[in-house]
Amino acid sequence: MKYLQILQDVLLPVVTACIMSVFFISAASCALQKSTSDKAHHTRTGFTNPDLIENPSFFKFLRWQWQRLWKNIPSADIYTFPLASNDPEFLRSNRLQKTLTWIGHATMLIQIDGVNILTDPHFSERSSPVQWAGPTRLVPPGIAFEDLPPIHIVFISHDHYDSLDRQSILKLYHRQNGKNTRFFVPLGMKKWFENLGVLTSIEMDWWDEYQMDALKIIATPMQHWGKRSAFSRNEHLWASWVVISKDFRFYFGGDTGYSRHFAETGKRYGPFDLALLPIGAYEPRWFMKNHHINPEEAVQAHKDLNSKKSVAMHWGTFILTDEPLDEPPRRLKEAMKNEGLSEKEFLVLQHGETIILE
Repeated sequence: MKYLQILQDVLLPVVTACIMSVFFISAASCALQKSTSDKAHHTRTGFTNPDLIENPSFFKFLRWQWQRLWKNIPSADIYTFPLASNDPEFLRSNRLQKTLTWIGHATMLIQIDGVNILTDPHFSERSSPVQWAGPTRLVPPGIAFEDLPPIHIVFISHDHYDSLDRQSILKLYHRQNGKNTRFFVPLGMKKWFENLGVLTSIEMDWWDEYQMDALKIIATPMQHWGKRSAFSRNEHLWASWVVISKDFRFYFGGDTGYSRHFAETGKRYGPFDLALLPIGAYEPRWFMKNHHINPEEAVQAHKDLNSKKSVAMHWGTFILTDEPLDEPPRRLKEAMKNEGLSEKEFLVLQHGETIILE
């Protein structure tokens, strides 16, 4: 038993690091059709961030993993995030009130005028290519998959495993016989969905607009990157999303570093009634800064977007980076105080909590 424990202590971190490398290792891209676009975020083999010269590299990833060996990274068992009680029956029957429910990580349920929207749906146990290793879920989904109302729209921000979960996509598609759910995805991702058998994806480039009944949907820039395997990189674009109805507009920020895209989106489509902004996965800063905003930058993004109300996401569900999992809300509160924001302007919800959007 002693030797088994030693093997577990040694091998498990190695396996986990290998799984995490899918997110962070730089590898040669698979062959793609060469782009003829002159857009700054298009390349001959995929996509890039116009404002960045440097991308994550294999050697930087190794440096991060080496440093982690000597850090006291808090373990999952020290955290307690209680689930809020919500009313799935009300959410299933609701056609009139605008609501927001945080299911966990970047998964939000938004209801607007009878349209039910999910962002980056993730209901699996692990954020990983496999379900036997990799970052495990610390908090159950705030709404059980079976309790969801019918989903009409799904937004995908990028192809990392914490945002694009294969099993969740398949379950959503087949739950309604593949007929009534539209998956809005960044450019280059439609083929991935078709290979999965999902035939209702709508692929969009930055600043593309799509009219779906009474809703206008816009794919907007964010600063991130894409990687679905060790042998692919930036084959799929990454995007934030804007939704505009006759009396409400909201922004889903995906997973992003801070750049001018917040102010540009705010100028084009703001002011927003609601912005969903990430506040976690930001340490070590030397490695994460270009692609993950911290709580202070989230407050600045809230101001850039000219949002009346923002809600925090992308924290408190998976241990993906080095900051304590319960630190982002504390830093957010301090940043709000420093910028003179009231508590009602930028909310931190419990997992599963539902709010009515006035």
